[in-house]
Amino acid sequence: MSKYIIKRILIAIPVLIGITIIDYAIMCLAGSPLEMLQGPRISEAAVEAKKIALGLDQPFYIQYLVWMEQLLHGNMGFSMKSFQPVSQMILDHLGPTLLLMGASMITGLVIAIPAGIYSAVHQYSKGDYAVVTASFLGSSVPGFFLSLLLVYIFTVKLNLLPSSGMVTLGTDGGALDVAKHMVMPTLVLAFSMAGTNIRYIRSAVLEILQQDYLRTARAKGIGHFLVINKHALRNALIPIVTVIGMQIPMLFGGQVIIEQIYSWPGLGLMTMSAINSRDYPVIMGVCLLSAVVVLVANLVTDILYALVDPTIQLK
Repeated sequence: MSKYIIKRILIAIPVLIGITIIDYAIMCLAGSPLEMLQGPRISEAAVEAKKIALGLDQPFYIQYLVWMEQLLHGNMGFSMKSFQPVSQMILDHLGPTLLLMGASMITGLVIAIPAGIYSAVHQYSKGDYAVVTASFLGSSVPGFFLSLLLVYIFTVKLNLLPSSGMVTLGTDGGALDVAKHMVMPTLVLAFSMAGTNIRYIRSAVLEILQQDYLRTARAKGIGHFLVINKHALRNALIPIVTVIGMQIPMLFGGQVIIEQIYSWPGLGLMTMSAINSRDYPVIMGVCLLSAVVVLVANLVTDILYALVDPTIQLK
């Protein structure tokens, strides 16, 4: 296992370098942050001086090498807008993002696992059709539309939940206040996750239910609950683990729009602000973090394969 992990980390290094090169190139092609400064009150000479000071007068590859050199020294640069260290900005916004991600993932799994098992066990029943229909709705309804719909219902009409921020302005916050602000963004992300997971769990459990060893377990007098939730679910976990591992980076990136709608002070809101102002260092810092999340999620997924199924050998 340790050799496999070291091998994957060594493979990840050139992959990360390639990703950063592509990201930096696309970012440079999108436009210069100095375009945001141009106006009647700022002279061309001032813009040119700022360009030289930021090193934006250098070719693309020189700019990238300078950024990479700083990164190797543990410096992710400074924001061109706020002049704060990028690493500190990411750390300040990472907590709210992880909190929302964790709550959404747990909520989605709590909904998807029982619903998927129920749908598989009661195949072609009315309950099965209802669960499958709900899963298709969860997968197809756009997150921004559902977000706005929840705001209209629970904030505008019922006045039950706050529609923006992480805490109520003018208060000290607290766990209950944060939880109230989390309800709607968590439901939006969890609804989408559950919609996808239900179908995968249903398919995996249906396939396992046809196996001979489950018929043998029933013949031995093992209860229905243990047959389904111990024997069947354990052997259906591999495709489920695969889907969950793929959804972690998708959830990490998908929060950008949801955080923007609900003004959640996480990485998504910071990323949108950096993109609008073309803040190169912040954008590159978030892209690097996202790439690391994808690679780590894939590695953890492979390790979980071996834990779920001891017959799998990682080499």
